[in-house]
Amino acid sequence: MSNPAPSSARPSVIQLSIKEKAALYAAFIPLFSEGGLFLPSTRSYNLGDDVYLLLSLPDDMQRYPVAGKVAWITPVKAAGGRTQGVGISFPKDDKARALKLKIEETLGALLASDKPTQTI
Repeated sequence: MSNPAPSSARPSVIQLSIKEKAALYAAFIPLFSEGGLFLPSTRSYNLGDDVYLLLSLPDDMQRYPVAGKVAWITPVKAAGGRTQGVGISFPKDDKARALKLKIEETLGALLASDKPTQTI
């Protein structure tokens, strides 16, 4: 009898430093109930994969650890010239809710903008 393959590999650990509000606006996914971010990547991911982000925001020295999941995938050569990558949804916990609020505060009036983003 053979051992079954592990159901999932260890989560990716990704350091994501967003230095400008415009880049944060382009990556933020407010449509996810707990918030999320688009992560440009050429790496192959599957929906539901665990991804551990160490996130830095503009004008903030703190690093925010986020244990997220891949919630959508933008493939190579996506329609509309969209950047290849994945949408990471934040977990349903107090830290993630606080991070979503922090991102929304950082973006302020930009949230009402109709400028295109890398997301939906």
